[in-house]
Amino acid sequence: MPFGQIIFEICKTRGIDETISYTIVSIILIFISAFLTALNLFNKIGKFAGAGSLIPITGFANSIVSPAMEYKSEGYVMGVGAKMFTVAGPVLVYGISSSIIVGIIYLIFNTQSITLI
Repeated sequence: MPFGQIIFEICKTRGIDETISYTIVSIILIFISAFLTALNLFNKIGKFAGAGSLIPITGFANSIVSPAMEYKSEGYVMGVGAKMFTVAGPVLVYGISSSIIVGIIYLIFNTQSITLI
């Protein structure tokens, strides 16, 4: 059973709502991957587990924390702050930009659902 599913089942047995449980699973997986990256264990697990450790949510946390750890010797502003998004920055820019473009296209071509007051 995958680790995320185990966390989800624990949340369900404690009576937490399903929607909240998904959020809790995401938060815990992000924290664990960032923590393992800081301890330099995430890449070792990745070599052992293969692509299973590179699911998008944990891989993204790794891509944020890894450059931050590498450049922390340059200081918090010019090192961690400036270099933190070197890997994940383009992903964020193109992801947000494409979602805006798709939203505008949807707005233009889906006029039947828009009601004017």
